Amino acid sequence: MKPEDLSPEQQQALEAATFRRLLAHLDSRKDVQNIDLMNLAGFCRNCLSKWYVAAAEEGDIQLDYESVRARVYGMPYPEWKDKYQLEATSAQLNSFQQIMDKKD
Repeated sequence: MKPEDLSPEQQQALEAATFRRLLAHLDSRKDVQNIDLMNLAGFCRNCLSKWYVAAAEEGDIQLDYESVRARVYGMPYPEWKDKYQLEATSAQLNSFQQIMDKKD
């Protein structure tokens, strides 16, 4: 079977399961900093939170961003930040700036 052969319900269920697995994977890799994700993949946990809120809005659902961010981080963001977020190194910041400069 190919993905295009799935019913809309099957596709939605698989996409939801994939998203939950992505969140679980990110939760298990708290050592991976958001700036690392941004530099390597062009998105981070905060991006996922914003996409989640945007998808809800497309369905006329209003979600609180901080609540969504807690869902993505597995805890309130300030708590995650205090426990796991490190100060970005100059090399990380330089890489990020180069990526941003290429976008302009």
